[in-house]
Amino acid sequence: MREVPIEIEAIGNVEAYSTISVKAQVGGQLTRVYFREGDFVKKGDPLFTIDPRPFEAALNQAIANDARNEAALAQAQATLARDSANARYSDAQATRYTQLFQEGIVSKDQTEQFRATADANTQAVAADKASIESARAAVVAGKAAVETAKLQLGYTNIQSPIDGRTGNLSVKAGNIVAANTVELVTINQVQPIYVTFSVPEAQLDAIKRYSGTQKMIVRARPQDTPGDEETGTLTFIDNAVDSTTGTIKLKGTFANPNRRLWPGEFVRVTLRLATEPNAVVVPNQAVQTGQNGSFVYVVKPDRTVESRPVVTGARVDQDMVVRQGLEGGETVVTEGQLRLVPGSHVTVRSGRGGPGGGPRGGSHT
Repeated sequence: MREVPIEIEAIGNVEAYSTISVKAQVGGQLTRVYFREGDFVKKGDPLFTIDPRPFEAALNQAIANDARNEAALAQAQATLARDSANARYSDAQATRYTQLFQEGIVSKDQTEQFRATADANTQAVAADKASIESARAAVVAGKAAVETAKLQLGYTNIQSPIDGRTGNLSVKAGNIVAANTVELVTINQVQPIYVTFSVPEAQLDAIKRYSGTQKMIVRARPQDTPGDEETGTLTFIDNAVDSTTGTIKLKGTFANPNRRLWPGEFVRVTLRLATEPNAVVVPNQAVQTGQNGSFVYVVKPDRTVESRPVVTGARVDQDMVVRQGLEGGETVVTEGQLRLVPGSHVTVRSGRGGPGGGPRGGSHT
């Protein structure tokens, strides 16, 4: 009797945790490449440089235009201050001459001239205010142009957006690239990494039941290297069963510290649902199949055997779980079953079971 893991085995496919296609966001000559194909890069590492000189010139021009707009705004504000003073003076003169005209001291013509001048200065003030608003809008537009030019200049230095491994370099230094057209390189994030696999839909209820109470362990290993096994956790259960195959897609996440798992490769996956305590197990070869189902030959204390029907469970390595029919500590026959009938006497070899060999005996006729 021992603890037995309840596991599901499947074939899975390794997927990159994240895949980034790097493209130029501005056009120009590719002047420098900072990595070699297949290098591992960190987030923020420089990848490419595009000739920045046209964008530096555009930035300088935008800065100059912004300075000119600031000067125009200051000039418009000064003109408004001058015209406002003139308007106040003209309005005061027009008011005095209106009083003098009412007293008969000045003529009506003089009074109307001063009033016209005051009205003209008032309109000039209104025009100055409109000019200021226009100048302020030009300043805002100029500053936006400066920020745009800075952004375009920043795009000439292309950095890695993630930690990962670079792939094939499709454009070499010296070539002209256009914005958002050619893929320069692809970066795959392999730490962590995904393994996608499918299991029969009959296992879905058990997976949902166990995943709701604990983190489910997933193990993966390349098919040709059984010793290099990676351990991860189940992080994704698809929202629908594939009706064409009757399977449900699952995904495990692996830290992949030694980078054994590689995007695109096929691996053997083992999903552990739970651990069954105190399970009765026997060697696989002890279980026989007859007309009435599975059975084993059990050695009684007098060294005779009896045929006992059993209900088997999962297979674990070289052992078989027995759900019903056996108790822990009993001795079963593992060799020579074809020569046995109920009541036959057996000899117990020393070794795996029987006297001197442990409780999981290796009895034979």
